[in-house]
Amino acid sequence: MARNIYYTQVDYLEEYRGKSFEGEWPTIGEAFSITVSRFPDNEALKSLTPSFLSFTFREAYEKIAQIAYYIKSKGIKKGDNIAVCGKNSPQWALAYLAITFLGCVIVPLDHGLRNEELERLLDFGDVKGIFADEDRIQVNAPNLEFRISLECGDSFPYILDINGEKCTMAKVDSDDTAAILFTSGTTGNPKGVVLTHTNLVSDAFKMLRYMTLYPTDVVYAVLPIHHAYTMTAVFLQCMFSGACCLFGKKLVVPVILRELREAKVTMFLAVPIIYNRFLSSIMKGIEKEGRLKASLVHFLMELSGAIKKITGINLGKKFFGKSILKKASLDGIRVCISGGGPLPASTFRRFNQLGLDFVQGYGLTETSPVTHLNPVAAYKEESVGKIIPTLEQKIVDPDDEGNGVLYIRGSVVMKGYYKNPESTMEVLDKDGWFNTGDVGHIDKDGYLYLTGRAKSVIVTEGGKNVFPEELEDKFQLYGEIEQISIIPYIGDKETKSEIIRAVVYPNPQLLKEKGMDETSKIISGIVEEVNRDLQSYKKITLVTVTDEPLPTTSTRKIKRFEVMKKYN
Repeated sequence: MARNIYYTQVDYLEEYRGKSFEGEWPTIGEAFSITVSRFPDNEALKSLTPSFLSFTFREAYEKIAQIAYYIKSKGIKKGDNIAVCGKNSPQWALAYLAITFLGCVIVPLDHGLRNEELERLLDFGDVKGIFADEDRIQVNAPNLEFRISLECGDSFPYILDINGEKCTMAKVDSDDTAAILFTSGTTGNPKGVVLTHTNLVSDAFKMLRYMTLYPTDVVYAVLPIHHAYTMTAVFLQCMFSGACCLFGKKLVVPVILRELREAKVTMFLAVPIIYNRFLSSIMKGIEKEGRLKASLVHFLMELSGAIKKITGINLGKKFFGKSILKKASLDGIRVCISGGGPLPASTFRRFNQLGLDFVQGYGLTETSPVTHLNPVAAYKEESVGKIIPTLEQKIVDPDDEGNGVLYIRGSVVMKGYYKNPESTMEVLDKDGWFNTGDVGHIDKDGYLYLTGRAKSVIVTEGGKNVFPEELEDKFQLYGEIEQISIIPYIGDKETKSEIIRAVVYPNPQLLKEKGMDETSKIISGIVEEVNRDLQSYKKITLVTVTDEPLPTTSTRKIKRFEVMKKYN
C-alpha cells in the first residue's frame, strides 16, 4: 500500500533556502514557484459558478507568466502599483499572482465601492493599471496605462484570452512592498496599509504551525478576497501548501451549502454571522425531531464536547457525521475557521460538540492579518487564542481587571500607512510595537481575551467604560435580530454624559410577518432579557428599531461610524 508523507508546512522551506530564495522568507512569487515544483498537477484555483473553471499549479504558473509579459509590454515596471477590483474568482487570483510575479505592488479594492470611491482610491494609490470585473473596468481614471477585464466581455482584453510570450519572474527583496490594502473604514476614512512580502508570507506560514493544511485539502474562499483575512488565511496558504482554493461569489447560505457539498470542501473559513446562521438552522432542525430525540442529541453533544476537550478524541463526528452534519453539508469539513469579528463562546462550543474542529483567530489588516489562533487540540472558547510563533504581545495600561490596550510586534506588522506618516506614528513606535486599538487581557497560559475597541468605548456618567462589542456579542444568537449596533448618545447635554443606545435591524421575515409595531415589542423584550444579566451601568436604555439594513463592509462588519452619524 502506498503512503503519502508530507513535510510540516514550514520545514520544507529549508531544502529550498539558498536555491530558490535567500534570507529568512521567500517572496510571494518565490513561495508560489516552489509549490509549483512540488505539486505541479494539483488543482490550485477553482470555481463552480457562474461556470466551472479550474487551473492546476502548472497551468496557473504558465498563465501568470503570460499575463505578466503582457502588462510589462504596456510600460509597467517593477514597483508600480496595480489594482484588482472584482468578485472572488480564479481570474482575480491569476491577476494577483501576475502582479507579484512582475515585482509590482497589488492594490486590492473592494468590488462593492461606489465609482467615486474607487476613483479616489485609484488616484490616491498612484495606480498604473487595473484588473476589474466588467461593471468596474470603465471607471474614470485617466492615469491608467492598461485595463484588463476579469470577465469575458467586449470592452477590454479578457485576462484568460492573454496568450503568447512569457515573462521571467522579477527579482524582488522580501522586504519590498507586496500590497497596499485599504481598510474597510468602519470608523472613518480608509487608510492604505503597506504590507511587505515578509509580512504576508511569514504570516501564512506561521499560521500553518497551528492549522495544518494538506495538499489534498479543498479550502473555500467565500469572503471577499480583497480582504486580508481571506487573502492570507485562505488564498496564500493554499498557494504555499499545494491545496486547492475554491472561490465562492455569494455570501448566501443555500449557495454556500451547495458548493461545500459539490466541491467536497475540507476547510471552511467564514465570519461569525455565517456560523451563527448555520448553527441556528441546525439547532432548529434538532428541536423539530421531538423532545425525547432532541434531549438525547443534547446529551450526546455535551458528552462528545467534554471528551474532546479532555482527551482530544472526536466522538462528535461518529455521533453526528452521518446525520446532522451530512444534512447541513458539513460532514466533509475537516476544519472550520472563524475570524473577522467576535464569535459567541456558545457557537464555538457547539460546533466542537458536533464533531467539527473549530479554529477561532484574531488579527487586523495592519498585522497581515492573523496574530492569534486557538489551537485545535487546546482551545479556550472565550478566548481568541494564543499568539502565533515568534510574535510578541503586551498589554499596556491595564485596569484593575487586567484589561488594557494590546500591542503586537514581529514580522507580520505593516510598514505603515500609505502616504500617511502622521497616522503611522500614532500606532507604530520606533521599537516596532503596533498599537492594535483593541482592549483585552492575557491569561496565565498566554490566551488572549478581548473586550472591545478602545476608540469605540462608551464612557457613562459614573465614569465606567462600556465596550459596544461586548454587548453586541450577547445578541448574536437571537434569530429575531439581523443586525445590532451599540452606540452612545448624549443623555445630558450639560454633563455630556453618554447613555447606551441599541440600533436594531430586525430579521426581515419577522418584520414582514409581524409589522413594525409588533416587531418592536419583540425586540424590546429581547433587550430587556439581556439587560437583566447586565451590570447596571451596562444596561441599554434606548432602543431604536429600523426597517433599513445598517451599513456594512464587504465582510459584514457594521460601519459603526456611519450608524452614529445617522442616529445621533
